[in-house]
Amino acid sequence: MLDIQEFARQIIENVEKVIIGKREALDMLLVALLCEGHVLLEDVPGTGKTMLARAIAISLGVDFKRLQCTPDLLPNDVTGVSIFDRQKQAFTFIPGPAFTHILLADEINRATPRTQSALLEAMGERQVTVDGVTRPLARPFFVLATQNPIEYEGTFPLPEAQLDRFFMKLSLGYLDEAAESQMLINLGGEHPIERLSQIVDGSHLPALARRVWQVHVDDTVRDYIIRLVFATRQHKDLILGASPRGSHALYRASQAYAALQGRDFVLPDDVKLLATAVLGHRCLIHPESALRGIAIPRLIADIIEAAPLDIGEI
Repeated sequence: MLDIQEFARQIIENVEKVIIGKREALDMLLVALLCEGHVLLEDVPGTGKTMLARAIAISLGVDFKRLQCTPDLLPNDVTGVSIFDRQKQAFTFIPGPAFTHILLADEINRATPRTQSALLEAMGERQVTVDGVTRPLARPFFVLATQNPIEYEGTFPLPEAQLDRFFMKLSLGYLDEAAESQMLINLGGEHPIERLSQIVDGSHLPALARRVWQVHVDDTVRDYIIRLVFATRQHKDLILGASPRGSHALYRASQAYAALQGRDFVLPDDVKLLATAVLGHRCLIHPESALRGIAIPRLIADIIEAAPLDIGEI
């Protein structure tokens, strides 16, 4: 798996010329890319979400499009529209932003549910259907959606069905003092994104994703994943636990993370590290529990601490 590790290392080092102090988040994004999954990035404005998406697209040398979600955005503004061509006397399809490799859906919770649902087929099936015609999307196809966790006025919360389509949910957070000081130095002249160049061939991603399937997952680790997922479904503070899609995502994410570490086998620690990012947004907390100050990350941490692990032959 050293070629996967080297592929990821080059991307991360290149992106860190623009985004500094966020190595853990970059590792997680590479895991999602290698699993051909989509990421929901929830954070306050100004933390570098858009620059992160642009930097990854440039590093991979793939197409990038940005979709600014607003309440007046229509589904056809995402998928595309057929327009009648008078000269040809026929309808011509004009592709929407979904026809790209990396799509940044900025402030996705400001789009109406109807428009949000237009992304469901694209994210789940890698295809869109317009006017009864189904059109495949390019590979790789990666959706990085953002939302502001503070401002809720004029927003439409994502339904559970759409949240479940996201492979993982991440947050960049604020920089520490040293990193923010370095950021100001880096931005003293031309923005670093303007000097960034392609470092790897993004067309290799689907082949690398298939290689990730070969990472060995011991029966004991697989059973551990199932125990964690079932614990979310049985927890007294949760209305809704993680779905079967969540257990599959955690399984695949563990394989990808192991490959990024240069291993061809998964460790229980890989599962523990990824559990909150992969399972957290798939769980729904009881309102009474939320009022008591209980948060999903704390619940997942408690589940990990309580879930038994039969070490066996690992």
